[in-house]
Order: sequence, then structure tokens, then C-alpha cells
Amino acid sequence: MVMSFQFPAYFTAIFIITRVMSIMKISKPLDVHHKDIRAVDLATKLSVDPSAIESASRDFGGIVKAEPEAVLHPSAPQDIAALIKFSYSSSVPFGIAAKGHGHSARGQAMAENGVVVDMRSMANNRRNGTGIRVSIDRLYADVGGEQLWIDVLNATLEYGLAPVSWTDYLYLTVGGTLSNAGISGQTFRYGPQISNVLEMDVITGKADFLTCSPRMNSELFYAVLGGLGQFGIITRARIPLQPAPKGVKWVRLLYDDFSSFTKDQELLISKNGRKDKSALDYLEGSLLMDQGSPDNWRSSFFPHKDHPKIISLITKHGIIYCLEIVKHYDDRTKHTVDKEMKQVLQGLNYMPGFMFGKDVGYEEFLNRVRSGELKLKSQGLWDVPHPWLNLFIPKSQISDFNNGVFRGIVLERNITAGPVLVYPMNRQKWDDRMSAVIPDEEIFYTVGFLHSSGFDTWEAFEDQNKDIMRFCNKTGILVKQYLPHYSTKEEWVHHFGSKWKVFQHRKYQFDPRMLLSPGQRIFNNN
Repeated sequence: MVMSFQFPAYFTAIFIITRVMSIMKISKPLDVHHKDIRAVDLATKLSVDPSAIESASRDFGGIVKAEPEAVLHPSAPQDIAALIKFSYSSSVPFGIAAKGHGHSARGQAMAENGVVVDMRSMANNRRNGTGIRVSIDRLYADVGGEQLWIDVLNATLEYGLAPVSWTDYLYLTVGGTLSNAGISGQTFRYGPQISNVLEMDVITGKADFLTCSPRMNSELFYAVLGGLGQFGIITRARIPLQPAPKGVKWVRLLYDDFSSFTKDQELLISKNGRKDKSALDYLEGSLLMDQGSPDNWRSSFFPHKDHPKIISLITKHGIIYCLEIVKHYDDRTKHTVDKEMKQVLQGLNYMPGFMFGKDVGYEEFLNRVRSGELKLKSQGLWDVPHPWLNLFIPKSQISDFNNGVFRGIVLERNITAGPVLVYPMNRQKWDDRMSAVIPDEEIFYTVGFLHSSGFDTWEAFEDQNKDIMRFCNKTGILVKQYLPHYSTKEEWVHHFGSKWKVFQHRKYQFDPRMLLSPGQRIFNNN
């Protein structure tokens, strides 16, 4: 087989492997959780196979490519700790990136000239074969950082339980979403996924293997949550559970007026107590624009007979705003949920005659994106570039954003392909001690441009993204990027704002040699 490495890169990889072999044979036992665990022979789990390198060089975004020198396929967290210890102790350390499902969009899970840790290789090597252990009496699940949320859902539903906060797409790893925030339509009520963690096992950039929680190693706990992988690799998270509902009442409402659309959203999220039975369980908003057939929309939610009148609305107004709400029910409440949803809808200012509803199972609703994914894969339209842009916008400036971006840049360019989400969240559901950055206002909106493009057209979407950011900067919209990507230290300092000094201090504390997540380009952007 012909090796597809450049000459220097190949020998760097061989050097890494041979050095690891040498170090492992003479090293002292690793102290992991206060247990003497002998260092494993990493050479058997490090790969320089061209297919492994190629896979680790790409992500869902399909825009950035960065080749590592090797890929680690760990069977246990101790393998990861040993690799980090080797790099940390080396006179010439190399970068290390944890990669789960590879759903990043800008190379955040890559490690050019370093080592990518394929976290998914641990999924089938846990003692119980799944890496998910459910405690029925204490209502939590201990979950491996490499586990997909869909597997967490399936495992907990077996006991009639489930987590409360989700992402729209469930084929993401637990460690990956907790390193960012983990948001969707439940966030306004239950908070992001990082607000729903009891404790974690983390391997720091110094190869320390620590259990952390709000009361134990709390500085590390808050650093890692939303920390973009900069402080440690999550190998276990304890996720709180509650009884799972059986089904959901799922409703979509259409608006032609943005002010009415946002006022109704803000009214609905004002009821957000976890125990408030009158509160909704999910709320998201999106834009409907001229994107061809209605079959290209986020799902086949709307009855086919209503497509012509919806298309007519879009043609007339350019943009129609869609409000999507859900209320859970179980065997006890299934007979009253219709009445409760009717009360929720009273007084809302959606367009008469444009309310659409359905009942579906709880699992079907949470995994609603999967059918669209499989359809796109069958058409060869899933593994394409995704020049996404995800933003947090203060409530006070969302109208300006609508006028300048949605009705300005987006309509004028007329290239948007893929969902555009816009829905509010409550700041009180976030913990400011965590690394994640959000606007200062009590209510802020998430806006997601979830583009899909051709391999030769993604730059047009990038240009639109840059136009949007320039507009925000020019007009003083205090936007924060979610899943951020910047190229200079100055941009990162501006992004973190008042949190920058704490973020930087934590980096020196937990990863002083700047080993972890180099693909984020926060501390290695020069």
C-alpha cells in the first residue's frame, strides 16, 4: 500500500509512536483515581493508516482540512491520559484533539501535526458494553463522554426516564455538546445541557484524571462546561433524569409580522419554571423562505394540501416566520393536553388559519432530524460543505437584526439553503461560572444559519456570513458566536469579553503547555 504522507510528516508520526513505545516501557505507573494503573502500550492503539488520517482530517463542516500525524483509538480513559502525559512530558509537545462524531464545522476537533483521539472507539469497550449506567433510585445516568445522545435516550427510556435538555440532532457525543453548551428548544425552560450535569470525570492537559462537580474540583468543573475542549477531555458525565413523557402535542404557527412573532415567543418563554405545569416544554422559531419545494423544509410537518397557500404567503412576503411549540404528556395528562395547549394558544397573534398540529411519540419528536438526514444521505446531499453561522443576539437588538440581516442581506443575496432558526432563551437558566459566553441581557435569541452547499459554492455562503458579522459590528449589535471560530487572539479576547482573564487563567492552570483542542485556534492562532 502506498502511504499518502509527505516525507517529513510520515517520519514525525513514526517518531511519535516509537517515542511512546520507549516511554511506556520505562514509565512509572499512572495514578488514575488514586489507583495504580500501569501505562498501556499506546503503540498498539496509535494509527498512521491513511484512511484513519483522512477521517480525522475532516469534519461535518467540510470546509477545513488538517492532517494529524496519528490517530489514537483508545479502549479506556487511561489510554488518553497516557497519551497526554507523554506529550506533556516531552521536550517537543504535540497537540491533542478529542473527536467524537465529528460534527464540528470549522476544524475544531482537528490537530494538525498532532494526534486526534477517536473517542468513539471507547463506545464498545466499557464494562457493560454501552458506557451508559442508569441509576433508577437516584435518577441519574453515568454516561461515557464518547456516547451519542441517541444512545443515552434509548438507554434511559428502557427505565421510563430521560434527560430534560437536548440538542435538535441526537447523533452527537455527550463530551462534544458539553464542551460547547448543547442547546435547542428546551433551553428556555430547562437550560442548556451544560446546566444539567451533576459531575464529570475529566483528563486535564497535565494528564490529571479528576472527578469534578460544583463541590469537588469546582474550578475544573465550571471551566470544562462550555470550555471548547481547552481544559480537559470529558470521559464521563453524570446526567440528571426525570420520568419520560409518552408523547407530545406538536404545533406550528405562521406569522407574517416579525414583531408579533417575537412578542409571542417572549410571552411563551416567560413561563419557564421546571415545575410549572402551564409552561411549554419546547419552543423554537424558524424562517420559511423561497427554497423550492416544501419537501426541502426541516420536515414534512405541513400537510401537503396546505403547501400551495404557504408558498403563496412566502411569495407575497419574502419571509414567513414559523413558531414551533411542544407540550409533553403522559398517561395521566394525555386527556387534558389538548385543553392545555388551547389555553397556551389563546391571545397569540399568528395568522388565522395557519396553525398546524400533530401528536407524536416522545422519542419520535426528539429524533425528528434523523429522517431528514437519512433522506439526504440517500441523495448524496449530507456529506457536503456546511458553512454554518450560529449567533446569540440580545433581545433589544433582534428587530434590527431582522431588518438588516433577514430582510436585508439574506433576501438580497437569495442564496440561503437550509434551516434558519431564531428563538429566545432565558439567561437565568445559564450559570455564569461556566466558560460558555452569552449576551448580557436577560432574554437573548439564538440565530442559526444551517447552510448546506456544493463543494464549489460554499464560499458564497462564507461571504454572506462575513457580511452578517460586518453588519453587526457596524451597527453595534452585541452578537456572540455559538460554536465560535476566530482567527486572531484579539477576536477571541473580544468574544470572551469579561470572561477572558478567567478563561486564560484556567488554561494556564489545567493545560499550561497548550496541548488540548488546537483546532479551536484560541491559544495557537499565530
